Amino acid sequence: MSNSVEAPAVVGGWTAYHPLTPADRQVFDEAMKGFVGVSYNPQSVSTQVVNGTNYRFKCLASMPPAEVVWEAIVEIYKPLNGAPHITGITRI
Repeated sequence: MSNSVEAPAVVGGWTAYHPLTPADRQVFDEAMKGFVGVSYNPQSVSTQVVNGTNYRFKCLASMPPAEVVWEAIVEIYKPLNGAPHITGITRI
């Protein structure tokens, strides 16, 4: 008998990566507004609830017009009150 039970969320812990919700996409788009150079296309997201929410967006990145594509993690913090902003970008 096989029971598939998800582990309970750990307070302050990161969620598993999962598909973006419309709300996740809105946070990403707002934080990236005005960002120029590399184009980031989020594929999945992991979140951590703190005094606000930390986001780790796993993205496909490219620098148009080149066709080279790589993966990157775009980290964004959304405070309880205020606009979300980029806190880090790591090429993976």
